[in-house]
Amino acid sequence: MNRIEVTDLVVRYGDVTAVDNISFAIAPGELVTLLGPSGCGKTTTLRSVAGLETPTGGSIRLNGETVYSQRRNVPAEKRGVSMVFQSYAIWPHMTVFDNVAYGLRVRKLPQIEVRQNVERVLDLVQMQDFAGRPASKLSGGQQQRVAVARAIAFSPSVLLFDEPLSNLDAKLRAEMRVELRELQRRLDITSLYVTHDQEEALAISDRVIVMNDGQIEQIGSPEDIYNRPLSRFVADFVGSANLIRGKVRGPSGKNQTLIFDAEGDMRLEVVAADESRGGQEMAALRSSYVHLDDPLETHNTVRGTIHRRMFHGDFIQYVVEWPAGQLIVRRPPTELFEEGSSVTVSFAPEHCVLL
Repeated sequence: MNRIEVTDLVVRYGDVTAVDNISFAIAPGELVTLLGPSGCGKTTTLRSVAGLETPTGGSIRLNGETVYSQRRNVPAEKRGVSMVFQSYAIWPHMTVFDNVAYGLRVRKLPQIEVRQNVERVLDLVQMQDFAGRPASKLSGGQQQRVAVARAIAFSPSVLLFDEPLSNLDAKLRAEMRVELRELQRRLDITSLYVTHDQEEALAISDRVIVMNDGQIEQIGSPEDIYNRPLSRFVADFVGSANLIRGKVRGPSGKNQTLIFDAEGDMRLEVVAADESRGGQEMAALRSSYVHLDDPLETHNTVRGTIHRRMFHGDFIQYVVEWPAGQLIVRRPPTELFEEGSSVTVSFAPEHCVLL
C-alpha cells in the first residue's frame, strides 16, 4: 500500500488556484521530490499533506487512512507526520538535547524513553557531542542536523522536507544532500521533499514530480525527467537544454528514430518522448550530450563555429554558432577550443528528444 496518496487535490485562495487538481502516490520507503519554480504550488501541496493548509477539494491518504476529504480533516498533530522547515525552527534558548526532546516531552513519554530516543537520533545525525550546546552556538549545517533529528525522534511514518538546504552555502548543501539521502535510506522512511533546485532534486530522489502553475508537468525517475522530458517546460527548467524548432517528416527506418527537419535547413535524427503528432514540433538537446570534433560520433553531424568560451571549473561552456542559431555545449575542461575556431558538432539521436 502506498504511504502517501494525493488524489485530485485542489487548493484555492480566493480567485487564485495554487494547486490545480493534482494526483500522485508515494510508496513505502520512497523519497519523492516536488520540483518547480517559486509559486508553482509545491510547498502548498506539502503543507496540505502535513495538515498545515486546508485544501479546497480532493483527498489525502496516509498509511491507508484518509486524513483529508470533503468530509474529514485530521489535525496536523494527529497525522503521524514530521516536517523539516526551511528555517529549521530551532529554539535558540534551548540546548541541542532539549530541542530534540521537545516533541517527545509534549507527547508525555517517560523521561528514560525521551533520553534514549534523543541519544539515538543525535547519533544518527552525528551530533551526539553537541547535546549540551546551546542551539544559538551552532553553525547552519549543525542546526539543519538538529532539525532533522527532532523530526525523526518520534519515528514518524512520513517525513516532509520544505527546502531544508536552501539556507546553506553551496559546498555544505552538496554535502548535506548526501547525508540526508543516506539517513533516509537507513531509516527507510517515506519522504516528500520540496525544492526549486534541479540539481538537488536529481541527486536525492527516487522519483521527481515537476510542477508548474499549480499542475504536474511530469512524474518520473531523475533519469527519465532529464533524458525524456515530455514538455518544453520540463526540458527548459531541468538541466541545460537547447530547444530546436522544426518539423517531423516521419520514421528514419532504423532504431525507431524520426527524421526531423530543423531550422537552418538541417535534417536530424531524433527520438520521441511520447507519440509524435507530426507537423510543427520542437526537440530538446541537452548541452552535456553534444560532442565537438569527436571522430567517434557519426550521427547528426553539423559544422559550427565557437562564438564564446566560458570556464566553469568542472566544465567549459561553449556558445556555438550553427545553422539553427546558437547552441550551448558543455564539455570537460580538458577539451579546449579557441573562440572563432571551426568545429564539428555531433550528437546521438537518443539525446535529441522530440517534445
